Amino acid sequence: MSSIKPRPYDAVPSQSVAFLGLGVMGYPMAGHLAAAGHRVTVYNRSAAKAKAWCEEFSHSAGPKHAATPAAAVQGADIVFCCVGNDDDLRSVTLGADGAFAGMKPGAIFVDHTTASADVARELSAAAAEKGRSFVDAPVSGGQAGAQNGALTVMCGGDPAAFDKVQPVAMAFSRAFTLMGASGAGQLTKMVNQIAIAGLVQGLSEAIAFGQKAGLDMNQVLDVIGKGAAQSWQMDNRGKTMVADQFDFGFAVDWMRKDLGLVLAEARRNGARLPVTALVDQFYADVQQMGGQRWDTSSLIRRLR
Repeated sequence: MSSIKPRPYDAVPSQSVAFLGLGVMGYPMAGHLAAAGHRVTVYNRSAAKAKAWCEEFSHSAGPKHAATPAAAVQGADIVFCCVGNDDDLRSVTLGADGAFAGMKPGAIFVDHTTASADVARELSAAAAEKGRSFVDAPVSGGQAGAQNGALTVMCGGDPAAFDKVQPVAMAFSRAFTLMGASGAGQLTKMVNQIAIAGLVQGLSEAIAFGQKAGLDMNQVLDVIGKGAAQSWQMDNRGKTMVADQFDFGFAVDWMRKDLGLVLAEARRNGARLPVTALVDQFYADVQQMGGQRWDTSSLIRRLR
């Protein structure tokens, strides 16, 4: 069964695009591009997954897979990428088999990896030396947002490159916004993760407190969710937290990676993040409990 949830697509002229990285986010994102009528070539470290993607989307405009990033991006107007971390990103962009070696002049590389602002600036400069453009474009919305084509994307880079990419990227986005120069997208994603970390801990403490007090927490959440305490986390994860269910996408391991980027940037810019640092350690506790792949709402497990 396809991981793509059907959605209406605006009429955007078909373009030749590549997608590097077919993980839980990249697989459906590339699928939305194919469903929108774009000619998509994919690359994945595991070739079997790339072949499976092509089979799933064989009804679209000639999906192809390639053995290297350099081969995948041949002739592409836009190259999208979603991999694990800074090192993974360098591995698919740099070197003889990297995307920058295969991209045509004027092509645009759009990176959806949550990575450091430093690597965004580094690769933006490397792309510019070769006559290509680089847009850092981390996403928020999780696996469900990718499957539904409803991601929020925060971008940094050249406005002209952004303007060319935005109509195509709306195939998997509900918002695709330029935040500033190279690195601004990654910094905005860090702000997002800081806000989420504190919010999930607060929600965890609230639910654990209510349960200790003997309240019907599903009823409590229904009531306080209509007031100032309402949040996306409460609406989408509150009752699953009450039910002790933690298999809903964004994993603790990934959150710790993101918070590591946040805390490293804070050390550079002098920002004080006492709550974020504390929640990062709470997530380390969850990892020690065996919860590396539980979703981020599993913070409440520490309190039970």
